[in-house]
Amino acid sequence: MTTTRPTFEEFLSWLEDSRRHGQVHFDDMQQCWHVLGHPEATAVLSDAAAFSSDLSALRPRQDDLDLFQRGNFVNMDPPQHRKLRTLVSQAFTPRVVADLEPRIAELTTELLDQVDERFDLIDALAYPLPVIVIAELLGIPASDRSLFRTWADVLLGQDIDPDQALGEASAQALTAVAPVMHEMNAYFLDHIRSRRADPGDDLTSKLVRAEVDGERLADEEIVGFIGLLLIAGHITTTATLGNSVVSFQEHPDAVAEVRDDPGLLPAAIEEVLRMRTPFPRLARIATADTEVGGGHIAAGQVVIPWLTAANRDGRVFAEPSRFDVHRTPNPHLTFGHGIHFCLGAPLARLEARVALRLLLGRYRDVEVAGTEQVEHRNPWTMVAVTRLPLAVRAA
Repeated sequence: MTTTRPTFEEFLSWLEDSRRHGQVHFDDMQQCWHVLGHPEATAVLSDAAAFSSDLSALRPRQDDLDLFQRGNFVNMDPPQHRKLRTLVSQAFTPRVVADLEPRIAELTTELLDQVDERFDLIDALAYPLPVIVIAELLGIPASDRSLFRTWADVLLGQDIDPDQALGEASAQALTAVAPVMHEMNAYFLDHIRSRRADPGDDLTSKLVRAEVDGERLADEEIVGFIGLLLIAGHITTTATLGNSVVSFQEHPDAVAEVRDDPGLLPAAIEEVLRMRTPFPRLARIATADTEVGGGHIAAGQVVIPWLTAANRDGRVFAEPSRFDVHRTPNPHLTFGHGIHFCLGAPLARLEARVALRLLLGRYRDVEVAGTEQVEHRNPWTMVAVTRLPLAVRAA
């Protein structure tokens, strides 16, 4: 496998080669435990006491990253995680998410009205749609979305060498993203302070007014909240929309079934999420000596649950390499598991369902333009396309 910009197929091949060493095994080069099996990954993600999400020990101290992490509950353990997640989860209740459907449909229609018979799906729809939705929720100007995209591209654009120790890779990545972290923090602090001075009905204003254990959150604590929600709140949907069209291109019989029976679209999206998992892995640190899948993990060791591999575990998914819109059940781990299950999963699913329903309804043919280049992210970092030229024909 190449060490820079491998293809998705090369990445999958590396994972399956790794699985031959065991569903759970130690990697001497990276100095970590790889967890590839579905039940084993589920066990790690279910046990927040034995496997900590606080990864600060893996990276050098850096002021801007430290500031961003203060409100980033993804990298927190209980009880702090519970307090902050409970606070922000009020903005993602089933009722709140369901009420966004008309706005998502309106934006999708407006964005597709602006394209002709050839367009880049990412530029035209997959990026602007979710970033406008999350920016409106946060009260952030959606007109700044080109800036947000630049940030996301830098944060997710770091090439990873599979033969490099995790600590060394983390230090290199931190050096590369530090200027962007500084710019993001300054932007979010300005936004938070403006909302504290002149609050509205948006989520940022609610966070400014909120109390945790009787105390208001400091501006610096809200930075991580806002940054996480803005970046993570759009990038998964962007990836899923692009991955869906790529998957439909590869499996025309499946998309034909979905066109004949639109009720299959949610299941098709779940299969896309399983087979092209946007974030391929998570990371944990063992807090005590423990055992998972026959692996004896020592306290302080790094554990990597590979979601991509778990989602292709033949013990759980029959014919795991087959794209099956009728797969039931489909217990993929794409949005994680346990207390850190992705807060925005219902919104990402809704955005994908509405956008793909309108896209397939508007065009009888949606094909990747064969003469133009499709561009992909490094699948070690994220499984997604960054450029997807389409040729379409109106229904």
